[in-house]
Amino acid sequence: MTGQEASGFGFTPGVELRGGRGRTGAIHTPHGDIATPAFIAVGTKATVKAVTPEAVADLGAQAVLANAYHLYLQPGSEIVDAAGGLGAFMNWAGPTLTDSGGFQVMSLGVGFKKVLAMDAAGVADDDVIAEGKERLAHVDEDGVTFKSHLNGDLHRFTPEVSMRVQHEIGADIIFAFDELTTLRNTRAYQEESVARTHRWAGRCLAAHDELTRERSHRPYQALFGVVQGAQYEDLRRRAARGLAELDVSGRRFDGFGIGGALEKEKLGTIVGWCADELPVDKPRHLLGISEPDDFFAAIANGADTFDCVNPSRVARNSAVYGADGRYNLLTAASRRHFGPIEDGCDCYTCAHYTRAYLHHLFKAKEMLGATLATIHNERFTVRLVDDIRAAIEQGRFEEFRAAFLGRFYARR
Repeated sequence: MTGQEASGFGFTPGVELRGGRGRTGAIHTPHGDIATPAFIAVGTKATVKAVTPEAVADLGAQAVLANAYHLYLQPGSEIVDAAGGLGAFMNWAGPTLTDSGGFQVMSLGVGFKKVLAMDAAGVADDDVIAEGKERLAHVDEDGVTFKSHLNGDLHRFTPEVSMRVQHEIGADIIFAFDELTTLRNTRAYQEESVARTHRWAGRCLAAHDELTRERSHRPYQALFGVVQGAQYEDLRRRAARGLAELDVSGRRFDGFGIGGALEKEKLGTIVGWCADELPVDKPRHLLGISEPDDFFAAIANGADTFDCVNPSRVARNSAVYGADGRYNLLTAASRRHFGPIEDGCDCYTCAHYTRAYLHHLFKAKEMLGATLATIHNERFTVRLVDDIRAAIEQGRFEEFRAAFLGRFYARR
Protein backbone atom coordinates (compact mmCIF):
# COMPACT_ATOMS: atom_id res chain seq x y z
CA MET A 1 0.00 0.00 0.00
CA THR A 2 1.42 3.41 -0.97
CA GLY A 3 1.62 6.33 1.44
CA GLN A 4 -1.17 8.08 -0.48
CA GLU A 5 -3.44 5.03 -0.31
CA ALA A 6 -2.68 4.55 3.36
CA SER A 7 -3.41 8.16 4.31
CA GLY A 8 -6.16 9.01 1.87
CA PHE A 9 -4.21 12.13 0.90
CA GLY A 10 -2.15 12.88 -2.18
CA PHE A 11 -1.68 15.16 -5.17
CA THR A 12 -1.71 14.33 -8.87
CA PRO A 13 -0.30 17.06 -11.15
CA GLY A 14 -2.13 17.55 -14.43
CA VAL A 15 -1.69 19.88 -17.39
CA GLU A 16 1.15 22.41 -17.19
CA LEU A 17 0.57 26.00 -18.25
CA ARG A 18 2.53 26.85 -21.36
CA GLY A 19 5.25 29.35 -20.56
CA GLY A 20 4.37 29.56 -16.88
CA ARG A 21 4.39 27.73 -13.57
CA GLY A 22 0.65 27.18 -13.40
CA ARG A 23 -0.96 23.78 -13.73
CA THR A 24 -4.06 21.73 -13.19
CA GLY A 25 -4.19 18.76 -10.86
CA ALA A 26 -6.15 16.95 -8.19
CA ILE A 27 -5.73 16.94 -4.42
CA HIS A 28 -6.98 13.68 -2.91
CA THR A 29 -8.40 13.81 0.62
CA PRO A 30 -10.37 11.37 2.81
CA HIS A 31 -13.49 13.40 2.04
CA GLY A 32 -13.10 13.68 -1.73
CA ASP A 33 -10.92 15.18 -4.42
CA ILE A 34 -10.29 18.84 -5.16
CA ALA A 35 -9.76 19.63 -8.85
CA THR A 36 -7.10 22.34 -9.06
CA PRO A 37 -6.65 25.20 -9.43
CA ALA A 38 -9.45 25.69 -6.95
CA PHE A 39 -11.01 28.46 -4.91
CA ILE A 40 -11.52 27.42 -1.28
CA ALA A 41 -14.56 29.08 0.30
CA VAL A 42 -13.85 30.67 3.68
CA GLY A 43 -16.01 29.44 6.54
CA THR A 44 -14.15 31.07 9.42
CA LYS A 45 -16.34 29.87 12.31
CA ALA A 46 -17.49 26.63 10.64
CA THR A 47 -19.87 28.58 8.42
CA VAL A 48 -19.63 30.60 5.25
CA LYS A 49 -21.32 33.69 6.62
CA ALA A 50 -25.00 34.13 5.77
CA VAL A 51 -25.44 30.88 3.80
CA THR A 52 -26.03 27.22 4.62
CA PRO A 53 -23.40 24.56 3.90
CA GLU A 54 -25.92 22.97 1.52
CA ALA A 55 -26.04 26.21 -0.48
CA VAL A 56 -22.24 26.32 -0.58
CA ALA A 57 -22.21 22.81 -2.02
CA ASP A 58 -24.95 23.65 -4.54
CA LEU A 59 -23.02 26.63 -5.88
CA GLY A 60 -20.08 24.36 -6.68
CA ALA A 61 -17.54 24.99 -3.93
CA GLN A 62 -15.21 22.02 -3.57
CA ALA A 63 -13.84 22.68 -0.09
CA VAL A 64 -14.23 25.00 2.90
CA LEU A 65 -11.55 26.57 5.11
CA ALA A 66 -12.24 27.34 8.78
CA ASN A 67 -10.12 29.18 11.31
CA ALA A 68 -8.43 27.37 14.19
CA TYR A 69 -8.16 30.50 16.36
CA HIS A 70 -11.87 31.28 16.21
CA LEU A 71 -13.00 27.68 16.72
CA TYR A 72 -10.53 27.27 19.60
CA LEU A 73 -12.15 30.22 21.38
CA GLN A 74 -15.72 29.35 20.42
CA PRO A 75 -17.15 26.73 20.77
CA GLY A 76 -13.81 25.09 21.65
CA SER A 77 -11.90 22.57 19.54
CA GLU A 78 -12.87 19.78 21.94
CA ILE A 79 -16.55 20.40 21.10
CA VAL A 80 -15.84 20.09 17.38
CA ASP A 81 -13.88 16.90 18.07
CA ALA A 82 -16.76 15.43 20.07
CA ALA A 83 -19.11 16.23 17.18
CA GLY A 84 -17.00 14.08 14.87
CA GLY A 85 -14.82 16.79 13.37
CA LEU A 86 -15.38 19.95 11.36
CA GLY A 87 -17.27 18.39 8.46
CA ALA A 88 -19.72 16.51 10.67
CA PHE A 89 -20.13 19.52 12.97
CA MET A 90 -21.14 21.88 10.14
CA ASN A 91 -22.84 19.26 7.92
CA TRP A 92 -20.28 19.61 5.13
CA ALA A 93 -19.45 16.35 3.34
CA GLY A 94 -16.52 17.60 1.26
CA PRO A 95 -12.87 18.38 1.99
CA THR A 96 -12.04 20.86 4.75
CA LEU A 97 -9.03 22.99 5.71
CA THR A 98 -8.06 24.97 8.79
CA ASP A 99 -5.42 27.65 9.00
CA SER A 100 -3.15 27.49 12.03
CA GLY A 101 -4.57 30.46 13.93
CA GLY A 102 -1.35 32.39 13.34
CA PHE A 103 -2.97 35.11 11.24
CA GLN A 104 -5.59 36.02 13.83
CA VAL A 105 -3.38 35.55 16.89
CA MET A 106 -0.63 37.71 15.47
CA SER A 107 -2.85 40.38 13.95
CA LEU A 108 -3.93 41.03 17.54
CA GLY A 109 -0.38 42.19 18.14
CA VAL A 110 -0.78 45.36 16.12
CA GLY A 111 -4.49 46.15 16.23
CA PHE A 112 -4.88 46.19 12.44
CA LYS A 113 -7.43 44.00 10.70
CA LYS A 114 -5.24 43.27 7.68
CA VAL A 115 -1.71 44.41 8.62
CA LEU A 116 0.39 42.10 10.75
CA ALA A 117 3.49 42.50 12.88
CA MET A 118 5.27 41.08 15.89
CA ASP A 119 6.86 42.71 18.86
CA ALA A 120 10.60 43.34 18.44
CA ALA A 121 11.94 45.14 21.49
CA GLY A 122 14.44 47.88 20.78
CA VAL A 123 13.76 48.12 17.04
CA ALA A 124 11.62 51.19 16.43
CA ASP A 125 10.48 50.14 12.96
CA ASP A 126 9.18 46.88 14.38
CA ASP A 127 7.00 48.49 17.04
CA VAL A 128 4.05 48.57 14.66
CA ILE A 129 0.78 49.31 16.43
CA ALA A 130 -2.46 50.85 15.20
CA GLU A 131 -3.32 54.21 16.74
CA GLY A 132 -5.50 53.85 19.80
CA LYS A 133 -5.11 50.07 19.93
CA GLU A 134 -3.70 47.82 22.62
CA ARG A 135 -1.17 45.15 21.72
CA LEU A 136 -3.05 41.90 22.38
CA ALA A 137 -0.39 39.37 21.35
CA HIS A 138 3.30 38.93 22.14
CA VAL A 139 5.62 36.51 20.38
CA ASP A 140 8.61 34.70 21.87
CA GLU A 141 10.71 31.75 20.78
CA ASP A 142 8.29 29.21 22.20
CA GLY A 143 5.02 30.67 20.87
CA VAL A 144 2.53 33.49 21.25
CA THR A 145 0.65 34.78 24.29
CA PHE A 146 -2.56 36.60 23.39
CA LYS A 147 -5.75 38.03 24.79
CA SER A 148 -9.07 36.79 23.46
CA HIS A 149 -10.85 39.42 21.38
CA LEU A 150 -14.11 38.05 22.86
CA ASN A 151 -13.55 38.54 26.58
CA GLY A 152 -9.92 39.50 27.19
CA ASP A 153 -8.92 36.11 28.64
CA LEU A 154 -5.25 35.23 28.29
CA HIS A 155 -4.30 32.30 26.03
CA ARG A 156 -1.13 30.68 24.78
CA PHE A 157 -0.52 29.22 21.30
CA THR A 158 2.61 27.21 20.55
CA PRO A 159 3.25 24.96 17.56
CA GLU A 160 2.20 22.01 19.70
CA VAL A 161 -1.02 23.71 20.83
CA SER A 162 -1.89 24.68 17.26
CA MET A 163 -1.39 21.08 16.15
CA ARG A 164 -3.54 19.75 18.98
CA VAL A 165 -6.31 22.28 18.26
CA GLN A 166 -6.28 21.53 14.53
CA HIS A 167 -6.30 17.77 15.10
CA GLU A 168 -9.33 18.18 17.33
CA ILE A 169 -11.07 20.32 14.72
CA GLY A 170 -10.32 17.52 12.28
CA ALA A 171 -9.89 19.20 8.87
CA ASP A 172 -8.42 17.22 5.98
CA ILE A 173 -5.65 19.82 5.47
CA ILE A 174 -4.06 21.76 8.34
CA PHE A 175 -1.24 24.30 8.44
CA ALA A 176 1.90 24.60 10.52
CA PHE A 177 1.97 27.41 13.07
CA ASP A 178 3.93 30.33 11.61
CA GLU A 179 4.85 33.89 12.48
CA LEU A 180 3.50 36.70 10.35
CA THR A 181 5.08 40.11 9.96
CA THR A 182 4.19 43.40 8.26
CA LEU A 183 5.91 45.14 5.38
CA ARG A 184 7.03 47.74 7.93
CA ASN A 185 9.15 45.27 9.86
CA THR A 186 12.91 45.58 9.35
CA ARG A 187 14.90 43.22 7.16
CA ALA A 188 16.68 41.98 10.28
CA TYR A 189 13.40 41.07 11.93
CA GLN A 190 12.11 39.39 8.78
CA GLU A 191 15.21 37.16 8.87
CA GLU A 192 14.60 36.30 12.53
CA SER A 193 10.95 35.56 11.78
CA VAL A 194 11.69 33.21 8.87
CA ALA A 195 14.19 31.30 11.02
CA ARG A 196 11.71 31.07 13.90
CA THR A 197 8.93 29.88 11.57
CA HIS A 198 11.28 27.14 10.33
CA ARG A 199 12.00 26.01 13.88
CA TRP A 200 8.28 26.04 14.65
CA ALA A 201 7.68 24.00 11.48
CA GLY A 202 9.93 21.24 12.80
CA ARG A 203 8.03 21.23 16.08
CA CYS A 204 4.75 21.06 14.17
CA LEU A 205 5.94 18.02 12.21
CA ALA A 206 6.94 16.25 15.41
CA ALA A 207 3.66 17.05 17.15
CA HIS A 208 1.67 16.11 14.05
CA ASP A 209 3.39 12.73 13.89
CA GLU A 210 2.59 12.02 17.53
CA LEU A 211 -1.03 13.15 17.23
CA THR A 212 -1.54 11.15 14.02
CA ARG A 213 -0.48 7.98 15.81
CA GLU A 214 -2.48 8.87 18.92
CA ARG A 215 -5.63 9.63 16.92
CA SER A 216 -5.53 6.76 14.44
CA HIS A 217 -9.32 6.43 14.75
CA ARG A 218 -9.64 9.66 12.74
CA PRO A 219 -8.92 10.12 9.01
CA TYR A 220 -5.40 11.27 8.16
CA GLN A 221 -4.87 15.04 8.18
CA ALA A 222 -2.37 16.46 5.72
CA LEU A 223 0.03 19.04 7.17
CA PHE A 224 1.21 21.99 5.07
CA GLY A 225 4.26 24.08 5.93
CA VAL A 226 3.92 27.86 5.45
CA VAL A 227 6.46 29.89 3.48
CA GLN A 228 7.16 33.36 4.86
CA GLY A 229 9.77 35.99 3.90
CA ALA A 230 7.72 39.09 3.03
CA GLN A 231 9.00 40.90 -0.10
CA TYR A 232 12.52 39.44 -0.07
CA GLU A 233 13.36 36.96 -2.81
CA ASP A 234 16.26 35.37 -0.97
CA LEU A 235 14.19 34.89 2.21
CA ARG A 236 11.22 33.45 0.32
CA ARG A 237 13.40 31.01 -1.61
CA ARG A 238 15.36 30.05 1.49
CA ALA A 239 12.18 29.47 3.47
CA ALA A 240 10.63 27.37 0.70
CA ARG A 241 13.72 25.21 0.27
CA GLY A 242 14.04 24.74 4.00
CA LEU A 243 10.45 23.57 4.40
CA ALA A 244 10.67 21.32 1.35
CA GLU A 245 13.75 19.61 2.79
CA LEU A 246 12.55 19.42 6.39
CA ASP A 247 12.33 15.86 7.69
CA VAL A 248 11.50 15.04 11.30
CA SER A 249 11.82 11.33 12.03
CA GLY A 250 10.61 10.50 8.54
CA ARG A 251 7.67 12.93 8.63
CA ARG A 252 7.66 15.59 5.89
CA PHE A 253 5.13 18.18 4.83
CA ASP A 254 2.29 16.98 2.61
CA GLY A 255 1.99 20.35 0.90
CA PHE A 256 2.81 24.00 1.37
CA GLY A 257 1.13 27.29 2.09
CA ILE A 258 2.39 30.65 0.86
CA GLY A 259 1.54 33.40 3.31
CA GLY A 260 2.67 36.56 4.98
CA ALA A 261 3.12 40.18 4.08
CA LEU A 262 3.27 41.06 0.40
CA GLU A 263 2.23 43.89 -1.88
CA LYS A 264 -0.52 43.19 -4.37
CA GLU A 265 1.73 44.24 -7.25
CA LYS A 266 4.27 41.56 -6.32
CA LEU A 267 1.84 38.76 -5.54
CA GLY A 268 2.52 36.73 -8.68
CA THR A 269 6.27 37.27 -8.48
CA ILE A 270 6.43 36.07 -4.86
CA VAL A 271 4.27 33.03 -5.57
CA GLY A 272 6.61 32.22 -8.44
CA TRP A 273 9.72 32.41 -6.25
CA CYS A 274 8.16 29.94 -3.86
CA ALA A 275 6.87 27.61 -6.57
CA ASP A 276 10.36 27.40 -8.07
CA GLU A 277 11.70 25.96 -4.82
CA LEU A 278 8.82 23.67 -3.82
CA PRO A 279 8.42 20.06 -5.02
CA VAL A 280 6.22 19.64 -8.09
CA ASP A 281 4.45 16.59 -6.65
CA LYS A 282 2.94 18.45 -3.68
CA PRO A 283 0.16 21.06 -3.66
CA ARG A 284 0.65 24.78 -2.96
CA HIS A 285 -1.97 26.91 -1.25
CA LEU A 286 -1.91 30.72 -1.27
CA LEU A 287 -3.35 32.03 1.97
CA GLY A 288 -5.87 34.86 1.77
CA ILE A 289 -6.05 36.82 -1.49
CA SER A 290 -8.81 39.07 -2.75
CA GLU A 291 -9.74 40.12 -6.29
CA PRO A 292 -9.98 38.38 -9.71
CA ASP A 293 -6.66 39.78 -10.99
CA ASP A 294 -5.01 38.19 -7.93
CA PHE A 295 -6.52 34.83 -8.88
CA PHE A 296 -4.99 34.91 -12.35
CA ALA A 297 -1.60 36.07 -11.03
CA ALA A 298 -1.51 33.40 -8.33
CA ILE A 299 -2.56 30.56 -10.62
CA ALA A 300 -0.20 31.56 -13.43
CA ASN A 301 2.70 31.49 -11.00
CA GLY A 302 2.01 28.12 -9.46
CA ALA A 303 -0.70 28.32 -6.78
CA ASP A 304 -2.93 25.25 -6.84
CA THR A 305 -5.52 26.49 -4.34
CA PHE A 306 -6.28 29.72 -2.52
CA ASP A 307 -8.82 31.08 -0.08
CA CYS A 308 -10.55 34.43 -0.17
CA VAL A 309 -13.04 36.11 2.18
CA ASN A 310 -13.99 38.85 -0.28
CA PRO A 311 -16.95 37.16 -2.00
CA SER A 312 -18.88 36.89 1.25
CA ARG A 313 -17.44 39.99 2.94
CA VAL A 314 -18.36 42.46 0.21
CA ALA A 315 -21.72 40.74 -0.31
CA ARG A 316 -22.72 41.63 3.26
CA ASN A 317 -22.07 45.24 2.31
CA SER A 318 -24.31 45.03 -0.80
CA ALA A 319 -21.47 44.70 -3.34
CA VAL A 320 -21.67 42.06 -6.07
CA TYR A 321 -19.42 40.78 -8.84
CA GLY A 322 -20.21 40.47 -12.52
CA ALA A 323 -18.39 40.17 -15.81
CA ASP A 324 -18.23 43.97 -16.03
CA GLY A 325 -16.76 44.47 -12.57
CA ARG A 326 -17.96 44.97 -9.02
CA TYR A 327 -20.82 47.29 -8.20
CA ASN A 328 -23.11 48.16 -5.30
CA LEU A 329 -26.75 47.09 -5.21
CA LEU A 330 -27.71 50.12 -3.14
CA THR A 331 -27.23 52.57 -6.00
CA ALA A 332 -30.26 54.10 -7.69
CA ALA A 333 -29.57 52.08 -10.86
CA SER A 334 -30.78 48.91 -9.10
CA ARG A 335 -34.00 50.34 -7.63
CA ARG A 336 -36.09 49.57 -10.70
CA HIS A 337 -33.91 46.90 -12.29
CA PHE A 338 -36.21 43.88 -12.54
CA GLY A 339 -33.63 41.55 -14.04
CA PRO A 340 -31.03 39.38 -12.27
CA ILE A 341 -27.78 40.63 -10.76
CA GLU A 342 -26.07 39.45 -13.94
CA ASP A 343 -27.63 38.20 -17.17
CA GLY A 344 -26.57 34.64 -17.89
CA CYS A 345 -25.46 33.87 -14.32
CA ASP A 346 -26.41 30.35 -13.27
CA CYS A 347 -26.57 30.99 -9.52
CA TYR A 348 -29.69 30.43 -7.40
CA THR A 349 -30.06 34.14 -6.70
CA CYS A 350 -30.01 35.20 -10.34
CA ALA A 351 -32.47 32.44 -11.25
CA HIS A 352 -35.06 33.58 -8.71
CA TYR A 353 -34.56 37.22 -7.67
CA THR A 354 -34.11 40.66 -9.19
CA ARG A 355 -31.65 43.44 -8.50
CA ALA A 356 -34.62 45.57 -7.45
CA TYR A 357 -35.55 43.05 -4.78
CA LEU A 358 -31.99 42.86 -3.44
CA HIS A 359 -31.82 46.67 -3.49
CA HIS A 360 -34.95 46.68 -1.32
CA LEU A 361 -33.54 44.04 1.06
CA PHE A 362 -30.36 46.01 1.67
CA LYS A 363 -32.23 49.30 2.02
CA ALA A 364 -34.54 47.65 4.56
CA LYS A 365 -31.55 46.02 6.28
CA GLU A 366 -33.08 42.57 5.85
CA MET A 367 -30.69 39.64 6.44
CA LEU A 368 -31.86 37.86 3.30
CA GLY A 369 -30.00 40.44 1.23
CA ALA A 370 -26.64 39.25 2.55
CA THR A 371 -27.63 35.62 1.93
CA LEU A 372 -28.65 36.13 -1.69
CA ALA A 373 -25.69 38.38 -2.53
CA THR A 374 -23.26 35.93 -0.93
CA ILE A 375 -24.64 33.03 -2.97
CA HIS A 376 -24.10 35.06 -6.14
CA ASN A 377 -20.58 36.20 -5.26
CA GLU A 378 -19.42 32.77 -4.16
CA ARG A 379 -20.82 31.20 -7.33
CA PHE A 380 -19.18 33.91 -9.46
CA THR A 381 -15.80 33.15 -7.87
CA VAL A 382 -16.12 29.37 -8.05
CA ARG A 383 -17.19 29.57 -11.71
CA LEU A 384 -14.33 31.92 -12.58
CA VAL A 385 -11.70 29.57 -11.16
CA ASP A 386 -13.40 26.60 -12.83
CA ASP A 387 -13.15 28.51 -16.12
CA ILE A 388 -9.47 29.26 -15.49
CA ARG A 389 -8.84 25.56 -14.92
CA ALA A 390 -10.62 24.68 -18.16
CA ALA A 391 -8.64 27.34 -20.02
CA ILE A 392 -5.36 25.83 -18.84
CA GLU A 393 -6.49 22.38 -19.92
CA GLN A 394 -7.51 23.72 -23.33
CA GLY A 395 -4.32 25.76 -23.86
CA ARG A 396 -6.08 29.13 -23.92
CA PHE A 397 -5.22 30.59 -20.50
CA GLU A 398 -3.61 33.80 -21.78
CA GLU A 399 -6.49 34.54 -24.13
CA PHE A 400 -9.03 33.94 -21.38
CA ARG A 401 -7.11 36.08 -18.87
CA ALA A 402 -6.83 39.00 -21.32
CA ALA A 403 -10.52 38.85 -22.24
CA PHE A 404 -11.82 38.47 -18.71
CA LEU A 405 -9.64 41.08 -17.02
CA GLY A 406 -10.00 43.50 -19.92
CA ARG A 407 -13.75 43.49 -19.47
CA PHE A 408 -13.84 43.25 -15.66
CA TYR A 409 -11.57 46.26 -15.14
CA ALA A 410 -12.67 48.28 -18.19
CA ARG A 411 -14.36 50.92 -16.03
CA ARG A 412 -11.22 51.68 -14.03
